Amino acid sequence: MPSSISETIFSEPSGRPISLVHAAGTLIFAGLYIYGRIVGGSSGGWLLVMVLGTGIAGIAEALPERRRQTAGVLRSVAILVLLCLVVVSVVAPDFIVG
Repeated sequence: MPSSISETIFSEPSGRPISLVHAAGTLIFAGLYIYGRIVGGSSGGWLLVMVLGTGIAGIAEALPERRRQTAGVLRSVAILVLLCLVVVSVVAPDFIVG
């Protein structure tokens, strides 16, 4: 099992199509955050965590193919950031709900 995880995380970056999906997700989450701040007046700090996680994952996929280890580290950081959001939502749901 560990070998398949390391093969997946430290594989070659997927390239432009997947990085564009991550970039679109980052823009959508950023837009939702801005909309929430302007119109709703809510903090929506969890959206900034989503922006950070998807942005880091997008950068990892946009790297050249020879940067496998850097992409793996960035993917691991993105997973850690998003996993922290899951943990915070269980431990302190007020962060998500407001």
